[in-house]
Amino acid sequence: MLPSVFRTLVPLLAGWIIVALTGLGFSVDSGSVRTAVAFAVAAAYYLLFRFVERAVEKLGGPAWLKGAAGALLGYARPPQYTSTDDVAELIRQSRR
Repeated sequence: MLPSVFRTLVPLLAGWIIVALTGLGFSVDSGSVRTAVAFAVAAAYYLLFRFVERAVEKLGGPAWLKGAAGALLGYARPPQYTSTDDVAELIRQSRR
């Protein structure tokens, strides 16, 4: 479960840092606008590096690029889940 936590929090933190450092041209002092922009940037950040990770995997690109994209998401490898319809098994998998 720790990899999925890292891969959720690192993009959120990266989005907040990018917005805080660049300002992204906003002069509005509204905290809610800044928060919304930070979450949008975090979503774009996650999607970009997840896309790179998947593209390298599917197209057979260099392993270092896949690892770098994963590391920029907070954990070098995506979490692995086993497909199941058993709810109890899904709960057990989520606690690993």
